[in-house]
Amino acid sequence: MEKSIIITGAGRGVGKACAELFLEEGWRVGLVGRTGAALEDVAAGHERALVLECDVTEDAAVAGAFQRAMGAWGHLDAIFNNAGVSLPSATVDEIEVDAWRQLIDINLTGSFICAKHAFAIMRAQDPQGGRIINNGSVSAYVPRWGSAAYTASKHAITGLTRSISLDGRPFNIACGQIDIGNALTDMAQKMTTGMPQADGSIKVEPVMDVRHVASSVLHMASLPLDANVQFMTVMASAMPYIGRG
Repeated sequence: MEKSIIITGAGRGVGKACAELFLEEGWRVGLVGRTGAALEDVAAGHERALVLECDVTEDAAVAGAFQRAMGAWGHLDAIFNNAGVSLPSATVDEIEVDAWRQLIDINLTGSFICAKHAFAIMRAQDPQGGRIINNGSVSAYVPRWGSAAYTASKHAITGLTRSISLDGRPFNIACGQIDIGNALTDMAQKMTTGMPQADGSIKVEPVMDVRHVASSVLHMASLPLDANVQFMTVMASAMPYIGRG
């Protein structure tokens, strides 16, 4: 039976790269995102792609999208909670509360909502079980200067991952996290021109091909459910992470 995965934030960046690789590898892929045209571009020419346009922060919309996937497939093997945003670098006193709330709503609450509905499906289906993969960040361990909102959201993702991993054991639901550093996407393009460092300088940072992230997620998703990559860090080798700051 063909395996199935739902990928959020699938219209661009890491999500798009992962969706394209999973489709190449013969998976059925549910493409979740807010921009239907971008999802249609990823799905073009792939009969196993299913466009599921919705906002991950809206509970009813996510529930409906996931049920459409189940109606088409009958079984859900995995979900990659990838949708997320960042804010311009700023110290904590300069961050607007509304901007904080919007980021937390997308990065954290959106991941919770999608995990909640995926977990319910995996718990109820026969055979029972599945895999939830959360997109963390190297910022889940070490913050970048001026990233209080983003860093807080990614630390929280680690707590969510650990809790789901524990809660899922009785139901054969595995949960792991991939922590990514400087994968070259549109969002990370600024790293090639200069990023603020902890010492106040601006420096160009090494980046890596986003396909390395996609192959890592594919590895995590392809494991049998009696094995799990709990946490994986994949990053540009020379980026300022080890000893950051």
